[in-house]
Amino acid sequence: MTLLRCLYLLGLLVLQLVSLSTLMPADVSEAPDASVITDVSTQNDALQVRDVRRPPARKKAPLFMLEMYEENIRHPETLPGNIVRSLQAQSNGAFYFFNLTSFNPREKITKAEFRWLRRAHAVSPGHHFYRVDLYEVLDSRVKPWRGNLIISRVLPVHTEGWEVFNITQTVTKWILSSSTNNGIVLVSTSASGHWLETTVQSARQTTYEENEVYLVIYSNDGRRSSEFLKYKSSLQAAVQRRRSRHKRAAENIYCQRTPLYVDFAKLGWSGWIISPRGYNANHCTGSCPFPLSGNLHATNHAIVQSIVNTLKLSNKVGRPCCVPDKLQPISLLYFDDEENVVLKQYDDMVAGSCGCH
Repeated sequence: MTLLRCLYLLGLLVLQLVSLSTLMPADVSEAPDASVITDVSTQNDALQVRDVRRPPARKKAPLFMLEMYEENIRHPETLPGNIVRSLQAQSNGAFYFFNLTSFNPREKITKAEFRWLRRAHAVSPGHHFYRVDLYEVLDSRVKPWRGNLIISRVLPVHTEGWEVFNITQTVTKWILSSSTNNGIVLVSTSASGHWLETTVQSARQTTYEENEVYLVIYSNDGRRSSEFLKYKSSLQAAVQRRRSRHKRAAENIYCQRTPLYVDFAKLGWSGWIISPRGYNANHCTGSCPFPLSGNLHATNHAIVQSIVNTLKLSNKVGRPCCVPDKLQPISLLYFDDEENVVLKQYDDMVAGSCGCH
């Protein structure tokens, strides 16, 4: 017979000898904690002093980022990283510059794309294709500009839509050495070699309501559990205070998972979280009474702790706690401090199941 089994049987025997009066739960009546609302309000105020600039209400996420978010919800394994940033270009004619200061150098770039919203071109009759060349500008101070060819592509004249160019190697170099980031030049030429305007509106009314050029960076932060933006503590503290109000009442309920919907608008976060508007985080509530049954998903450590607590071998050892034993991720689409749109998967955000630990 194993030591653990012996301790377990001994604990059962002691439990039978313990007076029932010592095991009666405390009075469950408790006045509501009125400070909860104050605490949440205070922590929402704390967000303002962290230099988080709320984007203007009129600002919208690019349609392709919304579509990417929806696809990620259905197939989370398709993205080449757990973070996707879309950086809007600062343009001057055919010159495009991207501010990379929001990128964390500790992250590993897995892919970088130059996304260009291509319009139909007005060219001479008989021409059905044109050529697009992307150049990396070598020195923005030198006129005329000089650049290295990154990629070329031949495109149909009369079609329009997003054109995506892989420029991972170039952006990786920019991240490693910011002084080399002098932007990109997009050159369009006809079959006869004449330089075309970069974007010529088609005769019909376009349905696009987007900026024309973005840099999209896919990266991985290399951590299993990412910090929930900068404000994880405010969410945890607000939830913890609400849970403490019901701690005594939970003594009569065995450890279980219960719904907990987090509404970002009520937390004051709807101004920068684009989607979802909220999510069901779930939370674990209830007691872990001795003896711990199999459906409480108790660990061996929790079983031993429960026995020590029941035998009163140490006044410093309490009962095992009801906590999540399986956690699941969610994806968030949000504005960062530079008002770039970011799609990121955050691990350990949803309690999948609960157990006594």
